[in-house]
Amino acid sequence: MKMARIERGPYRTIWQDFDDLMAEMESRFQSMLGGIGARGEELRGRVVPAVRDFRVDVRDHEDEVIVVADLPGVEKENVSVRLIDPRHLEITSRRAGETAEEAVDFFMRERVYGQMSRTVMLPAEVTEEGATASFKNGVLEVRLKKLPAEVGTTIPIE
Repeated sequence: MKMARIERGPYRTIWQDFDDLMAEMESRFQSMLGGIGARGEELRGRVVPAVRDFRVDVRDHEDEVIVVADLPGVEKENVSVRLIDPRHLEITSRRAGETAEEAVDFFMRERVYGQMSRTVMLPAEVTEEGATASFKNGVLEVRLKKLPAEVGTTIPIE
């Protein structure tokens, strides 16, 4: 596997280099863990940090799962939430950057712009029925109802 080449420019910071290296590591982890099925998804969610994307908290609370995501600088209209399956929630957002005229005089630039997407593994199976999402001051909160545990039925033996 070939290592990513980092372009150094006069205004590039060590933190931008670090972000590039972390993105390369994340890509390698994802390709390595992707081939081991559901366990790979769980490991990927715990091992691969959210360096270039946004941070999330996931709570397993009584009869619901609560996901809170920090999306600073993002407008409500630019946020999308989708339940992929009963164990995975996808959050996508877009943060607009400055125009070319506004971006010419930066001394340092670390904030990330553009589209960010994250698939979050949930601690329990959930349903879209009764799901709610709110967005206030750059914080997204999604509440999902857990699916009831299968109880089963006893079959009498004759």
